Amino acid sequence: MELTGAQILIECLLEQGVDTVFGYPGGTILNVYDALYGYSDRIRHILTAHEQGASHAADGYARSTGKVGVCFATSGPGATNLTTGIATAYMDSSPVVFITCNVGENLIGKDSFQEVDITGISMPITKWNYLVRDVDELADAVRTGFAIARSGRPGPVLIDMLKNVTATKAAYEPLPKSEHAKHGMLRALRGRAAEEFKAPEPNEADIDALVDMIRASKKPMLLCGGGVVRSRAQEAFTRFAETVDAPVAITVMGGGGIVGRSPLATGMVGMHGTQASNMACDGCDLLIAVGCRFSDRVALKPDSFAAQAKIVQIDIDRSEINKNVRTDHHIIGDARAVLERLNRKLEQQDHQPWKDYVFSFKTETEYDDSPDKLTPKQIFQSIAKLLPPDTIVATDVGQHQMWAIQHFHFDYPGQLITSGGFGTMGFGLGAALGAKVGNPDKTVIHITGDGSFRMNCNELCTEEHYDIPVITYILDNRTLGMVRQWQNLIYEKRFYQTTLDRGPDFVKLAEAYGLRGRRVTNVEEFEAATREALEWGHGFVIDCAIDTDEMVRPMVSGGSHITQFLLD
Repeated sequence: MELTGAQILIECLLEQGVDTVFGYPGGTILNVYDALYGYSDRIRHILTAHEQGASHAADGYARSTGKVGVCFATSGPGATNLTTGIATAYMDSSPVVFITCNVGENLIGKDSFQEVDITGISMPITKWNYLVRDVDELADAVRTGFAIARSGRPGPVLIDMLKNVTATKAAYEPLPKSEHAKHGMLRALRGRAAEEFKAPEPNEADIDALVDMIRASKKPMLLCGGGVVRSRAQEAFTRFAETVDAPVAITVMGGGGIVGRSPLATGMVGMHGTQASNMACDGCDLLIAVGCRFSDRVALKPDSFAAQAKIVQIDIDRSEINKNVRTDHHIIGDARAVLERLNRKLEQQDHQPWKDYVFSFKTETEYDDSPDKLTPKQIFQSIAKLLPPDTIVATDVGQHQMWAIQHFHFDYPGQLITSGGFGTMGFGLGAALGAKVGNPDKTVIHITGDGSFRMNCNELCTEEHYDIPVITYILDNRTLGMVRQWQNLIYEKRFYQTTLDRGPDFVKLAEAYGLRGRRVTNVEEFEAATREALEWGHGFVIDCAIDTDEMVRPMVSGGSHITQFLLD
């Protein structure tokens, strides 16, 4: 059949099973939106307040569902407004396809109104991108883009198309997703072949070598990274941990890779890692990192990290091996595939004396409880008590993010949605909305700080208009808390440009958007507001007053040895 490029695009989205698109229209993408009007019974479009909000929503949808998220934007500033969201998805390996439209062929290269080279701009922060100049390439580009986004190490893809491509007619033949590879649709479009993005098969000799290393170990330690979550390998990882009989620390991105209250879990590792996690990393004789890239927040001082151990790295991406920490052995492959092979070959181990040593250290920070004020631990204890155990938690970035990971115990992949690699303030609300759209039967909450919330609180209008019932908890300390913490400890209390002694009144802001809000100052008020939010069943903002100088503990400063706690 013969269709316009815009119609071909929508048909290709249906081939991929897309049911939701987040976006914001504009001049160059209007043909696509006009075509989407005719498909509105099959594809839901969520209009956000800003393109960045759309990018985070598509990302949150992808992380929480395991599907590929989709985001639309127009040319020029519409496209460039996506870049923070694209980089956020790239750093955390989240599969999102971003679709933009550029000016027409006759206007390209002339600094035309709202013209921008978005493929050039986004090249360093996408897994693959492509500018479609010919309508006959469009279906191939979309099919290839989706295959690359979801295959191997997942990541964002950007497909830009000229406006005239969306209006030109061409032949289109429907093709089920399962048939794409057989018909050669996963080929390079004047670029790299999609084959290179697929997960490599684990080497059996490498598997056998690790089995021998585990058998010889007396003090093994596991790191659960984002790769466990991305590959949905939680069952295989848990069985592996139990068979090895080893303590397990999580990275920021590893939350949900193992049940948070597992008797083997030691909590987070690294800069704000627990005593148990950091001491175990320092004292183990074998460290096995699964889907972990040893970022500077984990291996703060790479040359002394796990210095007593043989370090093993399991990762799908060969470029991550030996990039930050030198390994003694590595296995290239998808986390679930590697773990399943290991589980078939490894017999039950017993390391009780080593576990007794590790768990003699704290696995969670203790805070002074008071009926007259709120502490982070009280907040998360109350949330855990009042909300369903499978509640999805989306966070922004800062102290509240660390407190959430320390005190809220995540049980499955996609339950924690956070910007771990790029550290994007303003990520949380859009991500929470996307997660709720993708998981309508689950409770979704948004944990933020007063600094982060200001970044993208305009998405409250999206929450209200589409009646997406997310509960936002603002840990309001009237400062940029994490920056102030560094100023307090390292910069001799020079609190410059971090005090947020200004509006808005967050309760009134929520009400202005047609939502409800409450300000709370103690546990009793907090729990009453949470019950009200649950009973009301619509968007709700809870402004939680906490102490300005409350700190994330423990803390190891950057570049220091992992057990050199600045705060304990």
